[in-house]
Amino acid sequence: MPKNKTFWTPEIINLITSLHSELVLKDINWHKLKNNKSRRAAELLVSALCQIINEGKESDIEELIEQSLKWLREEVKDPGCPSR
Repeated sequence: MPKNKTFWTPEIINLITSLHSELVLKDINWHKLKNNKSRRAAELLVSALCQIINEGKESDIEELIEQSLKWLREEVKDPGCPSR
């Protein structure tokens, strides 16, 4: 059994998975939320938490957190639809 399954309770795993599912941008809300800095930062932070719980690579976790900070500082913007 992986470490994360013994360290993190099933409730925590379910909560973070559910939160991630709610915050991730989907086709239906992408245009509305693509430039919302708070939403994008939250999406990236919850992704970092998912990586922590699932024993992801520290470099990936740090990258997600740094990208989140860039959104909050308005240092990045969404590049738009790749098909346009």
